[in-house]
Amino acid sequence: MQHCDVLAACTDEPGSITRPFASDAMRRAHQYVREWMREAGMTVTRDNVGNLRARYPGTGEATLLVGSHLDSVRNAGRYDGPLGVMVAVAAVQRLRDAGKKLPFAVEVIAFADEEGLRFGTTYLGSRALAGTFDERDLERADAGGVTMAEAIRAFGGDPEKVQSDRRPAENLLGYVEVHIEQGPVLEARGLPVGIVSGIAGQSRMEITFSGEAGHAGTVPMDRRRDALTGAAELVLAAEAAATTEPGLVATVGKLEVEPGVANVIPGRATFTLDVRHADDSVRARAVEALLSRARDSARRRKLAVEARSVSDNAAVRCAPRLVALLTRAVKDCGQRPLELTSGAGHDAVVMASMTDVGMLFVRCKGGVSHNPAESVQTSDVAVAIDVLSRLLESL
Repeated sequence: MQHCDVLAACTDEPGSITRPFASDAMRRAHQYVREWMREAGMTVTRDNVGNLRARYPGTGEATLLVGSHLDSVRNAGRYDGPLGVMVAVAAVQRLRDAGKKLPFAVEVIAFADEEGLRFGTTYLGSRALAGTFDERDLERADAGGVTMAEAIRAFGGDPEKVQSDRRPAENLLGYVEVHIEQGPVLEARGLPVGIVSGIAGQSRMEITFSGEAGHAGTVPMDRRRDALTGAAELVLAAEAAATTEPGLVATVGKLEVEPGVANVIPGRATFTLDVRHADDSVRARAVEALLSRARDSARRRKLAVEARSVSDNAAVRCAPRLVALLTRAVKDCGQRPLELTSGAGHDAVVMASMTDVGMLFVRCKGGVSHNPAESVQTSDVAVAIDVLSRLLESL
């Protein structure tokens, strides 16, 4: 918990927690985390994309990967990501303090970028590790005009060698991630931790309605081509679809109107649409229905509409073997096991492409996340460390 407090002070925006990829704040965070990893008996390296990779050797060739991410959203809480890294380090510290080696090595990964705050891309760190990094992303520029390639180079990596960050999948026992729940289920059930059975699939797109700007006082209502009305119709359609389909969530998180003047009819409206569901077929049907609604609205309102896919991640099922082992570990800690689905994406989504994945959720107050009010109980974190330690023993 103290380590999370220390990392919270590593920020690019004083007064809030904002720790983007390859930033000065991330550099300071690495200095602390690297030292804590070494104190836990691990050898630490940093790859080209900026992941910290720490290894606690075992007596055999197999390896279990454990970790989470160190980057944040803007004005974040202090536990989303870093808590998972700190719990992993604490579990390894217990092994070192006991002078114990396992039949396999434990590698703790502190991923460089999961949130995508700086360059608008998610899972940069895990994609590099899994070998699915898209080199075209190196050309992306941040708000200040700095390209990803330049940022990686300034952070001490070689953008031309990011592909070499890929970790071979041979001899891997799996990847396990501890993370705050970011939801209200555990708190409602009075449980400190929960076992994740799967991660919902996600479709994220950008939709633009184009019409014709005009004077707000002189263009008759029946002659207007108001782009914002088309966008507003789809925003409400997304809400309606999600409230009528169990398990579906749909969010419009960003809306830009041009020219954005009080007395001018909007000629262009661009917005994001985020649709998620644990069943990929349900999600796909919902997305297609909404896009059909957008095309219909555009025809009726004499607008043009364009939809661009930003990302599309399939639902991930956690490995039954790891789910069973986590369930047993929770029971051995005297807690009642509960399986639940994650509506949020995690690095485990990408890691599932190279190995089995398992996740443990930690209760968070009010289900609040991506917010300075993010809060966890020390006793719940203690349970999470116990569960992870028992998982290592059972493996």
